[in-house]
Parts: sequence; structure tokens; C-alpha cells
Amino acid sequence: MLYFVYDSDSTHVMPFHIKSGGVKEHGMADRRLAAIVILTGLLSLGHAADHICRGDIQFSLSMGSVLTIVFNVAIYAAIGVGLYLYLRRRIGPLFWAFFAGAGLGALWLGHLSPFTDQPPQYILRAYDSAAAGWLALACLFALALALIAGVLYAEYLWARASR
Repeated sequence: MLYFVYDSDSTHVMPFHIKSGGVKEHGMADRRLAAIVILTGLLSLGHAADHICRGDIQFSLSMGSVLTIVFNVAIYAAIGVGLYLYLRRRIGPLFWAFFAGAGLGALWLGHLSPFTDQPPQYILRAYDSAAAGWLALACLFALALALIAGVLYAEYLWARASR
């Protein structure tokens, strides 16, 4: 089976083959995309910490709290497993385009849409310290920018490789 990836400089496409045993012959996963994924995961942890500080995620066992905790664990498990599979060349950049796009949609619905109960003003007012509120909001917007960068760069890699 023939796949295409970029060399470490992302200057040209390099083919690599997967043998029947799954051993890579040539090529590397794109390091920039992996870095964007890791940055997005770290910013997502920061945003989850913001939710914990504001009391949105409670660790007392109720149906709502269990679902929230399971959802968060599933996100980080998907990032970890997806990164492992991407670095092993089992999945490609299109996975990250869809995953980041879904994350961006969830972020928009949860904090930026007209349907949300937690807009940026709510985050700012949730803290006693203005600096803490602005830090939480900066983390949210940095996460949004990282997700946008991930979608665009992953789609770019996918489009270039499919030529």
C-alpha cells in the first residue's frame, strides 16, 4: 500500500510503503502537525482546569459529573491514541482535521455561540481576580487559534499528499 507524507522540512512529498507486517520503509510523520496536536492538548488541559476552578466540573458522583469526566477523559485518550497512531503512520492528517474541527465546533457551541450560557463575559465574571479571568479567557482563545491552525495545516498536508 502506498502512502505519501512529507520529509522533516515539509518541502516535498516522500512516498513510503507499509509492508504486510506494518513496518514503515520510508517517510516520517509531520512534526509541525504533531506539535500543533500537543499544543492543543495542553491548552485543552488549561481550559479544563478553568472549568474546574469555576466549579463547572464537580467530582462528586452524579450523572452530570460522571458524563463530564468521562467526556474529558475520552478527549485526552483520543488525542493520545491518535498521536500514537499518527506517529506510527496508521492514520493521516485528515483525522486531525476532523478532530480539530469537531473540537472547534464544540468550543464555539460552548462559549461563543448565541446559545451558550458561558460566553466570554461569564468567564471573566466567574473569577474574583480580573487577571485570573483574563488568563482563562486567553487560554480559551489560544485553544481556538490552535484548533484553527490544526484544521488548516492538517487539511493542507492532506491535500498536498493526495496530489
